Amino acid sequence: MTRRYFGTDGIRGTVGKAPITADFMLKLGWAAGQVLRRDKGRTRVLIGKDTRISGYMFESALEAGLSAAGVDVSLLGPMPTPGIAYLTRTFRADAGIVISASHNPFDDNGIKFFSAEGKKLPDETEDRIEAMLEAPLTTAEAAQLGKAARIDDAAGRYIEFCKSTLPDRLSLHGLKVVLDCAHGATYHIAPNVFRELGADVSTIGVSPNGLNINEQVGSTHPAALRAAVIQQSADLGIAFDGDGDRLLLVDADGREIDGDDILYLIARDRHERGLLEGGVVGTLMSNFGLAMALDKLGIPFERANVGDRFVMERMAANGWELGGESSGHIVCGHAQTTGDGIVSALQVLALMMREQKSLPTLLKELEKVPQALVNVRLPADTNAKEVMASAPLQQAVAALEQALGDEGRVLLRPSGTEPLIRVMVEGRAHLDVDRLANDLAAQVEALLD
Repeated sequence: MTRRYFGTDGIRGTVGKAPITADFMLKLGWAAGQVLRRDKGRTRVLIGKDTRISGYMFESALEAGLSAAGVDVSLLGPMPTPGIAYLTRTFRADAGIVISASHNPFDDNGIKFFSAEGKKLPDETEDRIEAMLEAPLTTAEAAQLGKAARIDDAAGRYIEFCKSTLPDRLSLHGLKVVLDCAHGATYHIAPNVFRELGADVSTIGVSPNGLNINEQVGSTHPAALRAAVIQQSADLGIAFDGDGDRLLLVDADGREIDGDDILYLIARDRHERGLLEGGVVGTLMSNFGLAMALDKLGIPFERANVGDRFVMERMAANGWELGGESSGHIVCGHAQTTGDGIVSALQVLALMMREQKSLPTLLKELEKVPQALVNVRLPADTNAKEVMASAPLQQAVAALEQALGDEGRVLLRPSGTEPLIRVMVEGRAHLDVDRLANDLAAQVEALLD
């Protein structure tokens, strides 16, 4: 079926514009409740949210819709997305709902669902929810209405889970860390996790007011974290995004450590200790240098389409436990069922403590190559795939790939959210990837005239 609402990462948009409205969320809660009840009978759903002001409105609307469908609701309050996945499993709930627009500004919001296993809801179930949205809303008999309750110790439970992903005797004592919580869902979680594990912690981005989530802080705005790390002479900084499922690190000199770096560190560590199951899944945007570094270690590497859903699909298909994106979505399947910024950061800090080495020292064998990305905007009603399939452009790509050989890579892909074709060229340092990318982008633009 053609989807109207669900994208690759749930439903997302601007608050007040369809479908991100209170009336739609009421209907969505009801539709999800109807589908889940048909599968499960008496049903329980957890609802958590980030710190956006609109989360209160949508929480109430979803709760009302679920109750009308006869589904019991447990409210978690502000909670990182991976925390909701974990609590859905541990409370043996039938599903979890996340109210968040991740790294977007406060005037956006969205909905994601987790299955009872704490994983993304299957496409087939999302399709059934979409179909149910077309049915008229009905209300269960009064005696069958769902009940609602708040889980008061949700934060404490998730804090203990995060700590449990490290060995019992491993302490972070002696490590000075700056945390940037993006004024988002990790603000009351992450500082406690790292402090209770022994780290010397200072914080920024821990004063949410409903309007400032991701505002010049967090993993998409690392300048404030860089400045704080250098000013405080910290060992490293950790920035989360608004819902806590991605992260970015900053070393003691203020250099950014992205998702490719983090994947390498975790993969190398688990491989050398004989713990890595299979290989590593990256994406089409993962740096060429990551693939080369993993190959030197004898670790298989495979690329998925951009998006953590696609990464996890390839991990499941291969039976592998580790995957992620350059943006900082890291899935540590040995510990969590979804991307988890806190858990992923802890894996890196544990490595630093075991080996007593800094981030630059641990990353010295990873030689990332320069990467140039050019966005070509498309005229209205232009089909990106048709443009990309044109013979002249295919010939140009093939010629460039032949010229690069095994020293670089070319990627053309349509944006999933904007009318753009993204042109990416990467290669070893002696190649002028900026010029090559701009030349190829010019050929794309020529086809649009």
